Amino acid sequence: MEKKDVTEMTSREVESHVIEILKTIYDPEIPVNIYDLGLIYEVKVDEEFNVLIDMTLTSPNCPVAESLPNEVEVKTGSLWSVKSSKVEVVWDPPWNKEMMSEEARYELGFM
Repeated sequence: MEKKDVTEMTSREVESHVIEILKTIYDPEIPVNIYDLGLIYEVKVDEEFNVLIDMTLTSPNCPVAESLPNEVEVKTGSLWSVKSSKVEVVWDPPWNKEMMSEEARYELGFM
């Protein structure tokens, strides 16, 4: 990740940085990152580089329901190119294995 002066950045570049970080975060019970697992529904970056992430969990009873969204918010918010980060946990549409990337489905033996 090339470091530029934040005034030279675009929202798209910041979104790319956020996605890179999301790909380093794992659900502790599944050996696939949360981005490829399909838990991230949307990453929105405004012109001031505030980030809003819509994410879900594999189920409402997920054991990391409280800690995982917090981890996402902290890690993405600590990026030098991000002014602030907020995570909204959403349940619609409900997560299913079809939301996983092809790589993730292969890794988990669903292909």
